[in-house]
Amino acid sequence: MDRLKSLPFFVLLMGIGALAMLLPALHAWVLRDFTTMRAFFYGAVLFSLLTVLVALATSGTRPRSAARSQLLTLFLAFGLLPVMFAVPFQEAGRNMTFFDAWFEMVSSFTTTGATLFENAGRLQPSLHLWRATVGWLGGLLAWIMAVAIFAPMNLGGFEVRAAGGSASITSGSYRQVGQAAQVQDRLFRHAATLAPIYAALTFALWIGLVIFGEVPYIALCHAMSVLSTSGISPIGGLYYASSGVWGEALVFCFFIFALSRLTFSRGMFGDSDARLIRDPEMRLAVGLVLGTTVLLFARHYIGSLEEGTQTTWMGLFGSIWGSIFTVTSFLTTTGFESHYWDGATRWSGLETPGLFLVGMALIGGGVATTAGGVKLLRVYALARHSERELERLLHPSSVAGGGREARMIRRQGAYVSWIFFMLFALSVAGTMILMSLTGVQFETTMVLTVASLSTTGPLAVVAAEAPISFAGLPDTAKAILAAAMVLGRLETLAIVALFNPEIWRK
Repeated sequence: MDRLKSLPFFVLLMGIGALAMLLPALHAWVLRDFTTMRAFFYGAVLFSLLTVLVALATSGTRPRSAARSQLLTLFLAFGLLPVMFAVPFQEAGRNMTFFDAWFEMVSSFTTTGATLFENAGRLQPSLHLWRATVGWLGGLLAWIMAVAIFAPMNLGGFEVRAAGGSASITSGSYRQVGQAAQVQDRLFRHAATLAPIYAALTFALWIGLVIFGEVPYIALCHAMSVLSTSGISPIGGLYYASSGVWGEALVFCFFIFALSRLTFSRGMFGDSDARLIRDPEMRLAVGLVLGTTVLLFARHYIGSLEEGTQTTWMGLFGSIWGSIFTVTSFLTTTGFESHYWDGATRWSGLETPGLFLVGMALIGGGVATTAGGVKLLRVYALARHSERELERLLHPSSVAGGGREARMIRRQGAYVSWIFFMLFALSVAGTMILMSLTGVQFETTMVLTVASLSTTGPLAVVAAEAPISFAGLPDTAKAILAAAMVLGRLETLAIVALFNPEIWRK
């Protein structure tokens, strides 16, 4: 264990990725697909040897700056590991270029779930399992990096509640990281705590879906995709699943782990006394889901009165459930559609109901979860600040309550949330400009940009009037979107922090 702790974190990630290749190799062996089995088994052997060589060369190295080393490790992980993952994927695939395989792995590892292979039968089952596995590993890395890296540095949404507000991004929080315990010790400690929880939740969802009638292989892919919010499916999503409405209900229960960190990491951030029912992220998520569902249903109800159509109780239930499930799925940036979503869209009377889902994906899930987007806590801080400003217009001399933390969120928290929102908007604008230079149409560019930066790949299917195919894009546009996926996963503030001179000091 001491030898492992002495290795750079990136080398450990290489080793884990190499060993993970044995899972699709074993699955292909069971299916007697020996070509796929050899590709992944040889890949596991090759990259395991490469990991050992790199480990021998870097063992015992100590970074001059712990904060800089951690951020650079994340950039290396999302930049280089997909190249390693793409080697057996491309070798086992049929008529697939390495660039397309790399794009697929970037999409999976960043938990975006965008795919170039809309036809589920285009890939072998073991390749779909590998996509889901890579997404699952990316989700686990998101948990660990949030607790072990972003939280001490007041990044990733933690800056909203930081005592220093916006100053925490540019000041002494980096010194605190460097003076803490050894980097590997902190990473190992949090990984040892979170990995069993992550695996146990995935196993529980897998078994539950199998009990409700899903094929075990498909249930495993869906379970890993739900926990990682990647939305990867070998059959095109839950819409075609055999588990039916009971499977959707079970998946819906597991969406909660992408809405609030209190569901799995209580006490890790000094919030051991916090209650889930009082968590602002959870309350905001419930309000957004219910409010959007009411709007969709009200539009249908008004339209049915105008046309004099008759409704049934089953149609009513399908409309409400389809809206609740799908809206929650896109709020968590998972992107699974309910089997009843078609009925909900017809009842709503809206020509483009996907615009609601674009808004949900932009907001995203909770801080320190696998979800992408702006994050619920930042939206909550901006909402509370707006509420306070409106109150001051009516009562200029009023004094706001709520305690020290509430005042801090309304002031410094709202300020730094607005900074992040502006950086996110600039990222959207910059990505759209680059995409337009490749010849992609404006509407397509907007949907794909939001899908990439919010790590919600399925938006390309439901957000526009007609489904958008990633496969039809030029290679330059795919490279731009892949970079946007990495940017959306790491967040803009982390990139700004990397160029902060504070973390480059000894």
